[in-house]
Amino acid sequence: MNTLVRLMLVCMLMLGSMLMIGAAPAYSAEAVHVYWCEEGDNVTEEQIEALASRWLKAAKTMKGGEQLKAYLYYPIAAKLPGETDLFFLVVAPSAAAWGAFWDGYKNSPAEKVDMDNRDLVICTDSALMESVEVK
Repeated sequence: MNTLVRLMLVCMLMLGSMLMIGAAPAYSAEAVHVYWCEEGDNVTEEQIEALASRWLKAAKTMKGGEQLKAYLYYPIAAKLPGETDLFFLVVAPSAAAWGAFWDGYKNSPAEKVDMDNRDLVICTDSALMESVEVK
């Protein structure tokens, strides 16, 4: 009888472990915030890149911003909407991380960088998207 109970317990533990593994998400989608931006008059790409770097450094000091990545996309051959000169993409490891970051954005170090540099670049529109790698 003791052997039967042990065997049942081992089977239950193994089944429970397999169910927990199977319940994990198939992928971890990143959250990507895409901004459509306009350059100020006589602004260079170097100035925009320096500004983006300052913004990212400030953003990384905030809750949820520790693992953010940022990219600037300059058009080579494209018909962009409105007066768009470039795209600024901010990538968070998850929607939850982006939400934690965005919840603390008002009056944050990153917002201060935004407000202090509106003569260099202004982002007129944006979209938050989920990024899933295609294999």
